[in-house]
Amino acid sequence: MTTFFLTCALVGGVLLLAQLVFGSLGAEHHTATHESSIGDGLQLFSVRALTAAVAFFGIGGLGARSLGAATLLTCITAVLLGAMGMFGVAVSMRAMLGLQRDATLDIRNAMGKVGTVYVPVPGALGGVGKVTLAVQGRTVEYQAVTLEGSVLPTGAPVIVVGIRDDDTLEVLLLSSIDGVP
Repeated sequence: MTTFFLTCALVGGVLLLAQLVFGSLGAEHHTATHESSIGDGLQLFSVRALTAAVAFFGIGGLGARSLGAATLLTCITAVLLGAMGMFGVAVSMRAMLGLQRDATLDIRNAMGKVGTVYVPVPGALGGVGKVTLAVQGRTVEYQAVTLEGSVLPTGAPVIVVGIRDDDTLEVLLLSSIDGVP
């Protein structure tokens, strides 16, 4: 039984080390499923997680054997440590993959958002003002134009109804939208 645990620890450990080395050299295998699975839950049955499970299973079994534990307790310890290793690697990989998300602000996500006039917006497309609004979890400031006939004053609530270019929104007074008092 000791030979079995030692084999698991060595094979799992060597494969884990190889994955670490190749990953740091950029020779890692990437597929579309890795990128589409970001944030979709834990990948408990990935190659990394299973390799960690085998390595920690072997280490747990060897540790319990060296302490003189009974065969049943040795197996339980090995399985528990293997499961913890698999879960730990899955959690770590999810956290690292989460760092790869693109957090670039996309002006298209401003459509339909309610904001506040910061710099008065001239009416009838007569010039550019500024509005502040929450987009993608942060407060941003954009240039704004309006089709409204009069100037939109500072502090007026507005709604984004269009996008003119990469940093200019088209807005309307919130009160001019049907059903809003």
